[in-house]
Amino acid sequence: QVQLVESGGGLVQPGGSLRLSCAASGSIFSIDVMGWYRQAPGKQRELVAAITSGGSTNYADPVKGRFTISRDIPKNTVYLQMNSLKPEDTAVYYCHAEGFKDRALLYPFGSWGQGTQVTVSS
Repeated sequence: QVQLVESGGGLVQPGGSLRLSCAASGSIFSIDVMGWYRQAPGKQRELVAAITSGGSTNYADPVKGRFTISRDIPKNTVYLQMNSLKPEDTAVYYCHAEGFKDRALLYPFGSWGQGTQVTVSS
C-alpha cells in the first residue's frame, strides 16, 4: 500500500523553528490531500494543517500565522514549516494522505505515517 515517512522532528527551544517532511511512496495514482496531525500525551489527535493537490490550505487556529504547509506533487512530498514554536506545540506529528492508488484500478486510499516527535522546551 501507500507508505508515508515523516522526518524533521526534534527538540527545539521556544521561538525556534522546525521543518517536517513527509514522503509518500507506493503505487500512487494521485494524492488529493496531504496533511499534518499531532497528538500530545493524553490528548486527542488533531488536524494541524492540510493542503490539496490544487494548493488550497487550511490550518488549525493555534498554528495560524506560525506554520506553513507546502507540497511537491511530483515528489509526493508535503512539508510543514513550523516557526515561533511554543511548548504547547509539543506532540507527535503524523502525516496523512488521501488519494487514489494503483493506476489500473484506482482504489481510494488513506494512509498515515509513523509519526515524528516534536518537543518544544527550554
